[in-house]
Amino acid sequence: MKKYSVLFLLSVALLSCSPKADESAKNETAAAPAVDIDARLKELNIQLVEPSVPTANFVKTVRVGNLVYTSGHGPDRAEGGPLTGRVGDDLTLEQGQEAARLTGVALLSSLKKEIGDLGKVKRIVKVLGMVQSTPEFKDQPKVMNAFSDMMVDIFGQKGKHARSAVGMSALPGNIAVEIEIIVEVED
Repeated sequence: MKKYSVLFLLSVALLSCSPKADESAKNETAAAPAVDIDARLKELNIQLVEPSVPTANFVKTVRVGNLVYTSGHGPDRAEGGPLTGRVGDDLTLEQGQEAARLTGVALLSSLKKEIGDLGKVKRIVKVLGMVQSTPEFKDQPKVMNAFSDMMVDIFGQKGKHARSAVGMSALPGNIAVEIEIIVEVED
């Protein structure tokens, strides 16, 4: 009988704790201390750029309420032109990761132009990462980890996001990586 009483008490204790743990996880990003994003970018040696003008009948960002949706962005190099090639053939894993980071710079540049201040970011919500790669290359998530790590380095817990990382046989203009994001921002 003592065994059952102890097990019953233990299960009651565990059940009473779990909602608090769920609530604390939900509030994790809300309780994160304010970060000066411009100072953080400077500390990480990340320079935003003037976003390029779309080449067709679309826009780089669309804001709906407190969500900003971006069009797919590619990796623009500081010296000009995109980083092109197929990971697993023309490019190594490390070069693919650099392409993901460069794409992050392009996305943040467009986002800043849309909202004015990256300090208004409440959370990076969703990321779709497309990696141009050979059929044999299986490390698309490792390529996209460079982007995800960059978002967390910049925004802390607010940078953690849901993500898909997929391989593509071809991307526009032969770019190595294309990424689109959904971001929650302050009203």
